[in-house]
Amino acid sequence: MGDAGFVSAEAPTTPLSPQMGDAGFVSAEASTTPLSSGVSLERLERLVTIGIELSSQRDLDALLSQILEAAQVLTHADGGTIYLIRKKQLEFAIIRNQSLGIHLGGRGGKALAHDPIPMYLADGSPNLSTVSASAAISGKTINIADAYDSSEFDFSGTRRFDALNGYRSQSFLTVPMKDHESKVIGVLQLINALDSDTGEIIPFDHDDQYLVESLASQAAVVMNNRQLIERLEELFVAFIKLISNALDEKSPYTHGHCQRVPEITMLLADAVSRTEQGPFKNFSLSAKDRRELEIAALMHDCGKITTPVHIVDKSTKLETIFDRIHLLDARFEVIRRDARIRALEAQLASPGIAAAQAALEEYEQFRAALDQARDFLRQANVGGEFMSPDMQARVRDIGQRYHWRNPAGEVVPLLSEEEADKLCIAKGTLSAEEREIINYHIVSTIHMLEALPWPAHLRNVPEFAGGHHERMDGKGYPKGLTREQMSVQARIMGIADIFEALTACDRPYKPGMTLSRSLAILGRMKLDNHIDPDLFDVFVREKVYLQYARAFLKPEQIDTVDDSAIPGYTGAALPTDNTQKL
Repeated sequence: MGDAGFVSAEAPTTPLSPQMGDAGFVSAEASTTPLSSGVSLERLERLVTIGIELSSQRDLDALLSQILEAAQVLTHADGGTIYLIRKKQLEFAIIRNQSLGIHLGGRGGKALAHDPIPMYLADGSPNLSTVSASAAISGKTINIADAYDSSEFDFSGTRRFDALNGYRSQSFLTVPMKDHESKVIGVLQLINALDSDTGEIIPFDHDDQYLVESLASQAAVVMNNRQLIERLEELFVAFIKLISNALDEKSPYTHGHCQRVPEITMLLADAVSRTEQGPFKNFSLSAKDRRELEIAALMHDCGKITTPVHIVDKSTKLETIFDRIHLLDARFEVIRRDARIRALEAQLASPGIAAAQAALEEYEQFRAALDQARDFLRQANVGGEFMSPDMQARVRDIGQRYHWRNPAGEVVPLLSEEEADKLCIAKGTLSAEEREIINYHIVSTIHMLEALPWPAHLRNVPEFAGGHHERMDGKGYPKGLTREQMSVQARIMGIADIFEALTACDRPYKPGMTLSRSLAILGRMKLDNHIDPDLFDVFVREKVYLQYARAFLKPEQIDTVDDSAIPGYTGAALPTDNTQKL
């Protein structure tokens, strides 16, 4: 129960006094409250035990619950409230009252909807009429024997609450929670100390005050450490986003990928966690595990920051820092111009009209063939899923059949050997050398992540992020790991990475594929031992692809999927093997 029965107090009418008041009011520094010789060893041992328990708690809601429950046990208090200071206000964090069955906030409590208590009034003056705000501002404990007899604070709200609930708020112990730098970060308030024998309401005595001040001090340090850890995690997440933004500046395509892969990863991870049979029946993710996987997914391509942008964004086979197809256009124009000049010279030198007409017709035939060759090379310059050997042979034939005079005056083939090789790339737009450069990004990612001093609960991030290009048969990169050598999380990310790439609409070299086509490709990759077969079955069976599609794909990509037509999909059947590496 908080100030004034959960109601913020009125404006101050009487200044705070450091002396004993009519209601048994005591104000003192937390460190100076004496401990009487009558305090039991059991209570001291309990305080020590509580301190140890608090230091191991990482969840803030659970921590707050432990603090308040421990304070109530130590003092036999019927009720209590913990406030946290945020933006010069005391926000209700947790409220308990045993007699009234009130359990709000903290671990297992109902939602809190109480307005915060201002520490300062509209005119900037301190809110000294409210006991919790007064304790927070002064940094001193306030011990009141009977709120109804107090003239120091406004307890009108408390009286209203008591009247509505048939309760009697009497003794109050309000203790500021100070961290290791003596900064007040919150307030612990207890209400109605109960006599352990009779159950009657009694004042909080000096030993109660000492024990609660000690507990509040320990709790404040633990809470502050927890907040420091959270801030460090927030800083680290902000750093991750900074890298993503850097990739965004470098390549909008990479940025979209980095944002979407975590979405698919977590959807599939949650689906696997829900599986109650088969190889993943014992696989589960705690909140920390999910956080670790999500960070790994966000960082899985951070090494691309070292990859040249013209390779990352390469949309055609001849593209470097610009698309060199335009150079070929210029060469074709030179060849056409030279052929035209030769035709005109032949016409001038012809003895008759027939010969001149033949020279013109020959030129037109040459020009038509030249235009066809140019159009074919333009088509070849666009990457695709497969380029036949016949098309590759035609590229090389055109490259050697036509010649042009370069700026140095030399007559050379239309295509250099390097240009012909690029135009003959069978799949996509990257040459073998460029693909090696792209693939090296995962090595850079691993080096970058392994260089960071990860805390224990994030120690697997490098392994999760660094394994998404491995294959189940050991033919992946960079380490050639097999399925048995990889964690489930790394294998999940492998599927997420591929599916995002197949369906992405922001790639410069291809349109986004439909669901049915993407799943067909993934199915063939399962049969080829490229991706984890059991995870792929979960991906399809649990409709993970559809959950993602509804949020991120264009309507025209979301076509009807016939599960029975997906290569390699085993349907609802669940394997019985349970040897997955977690």
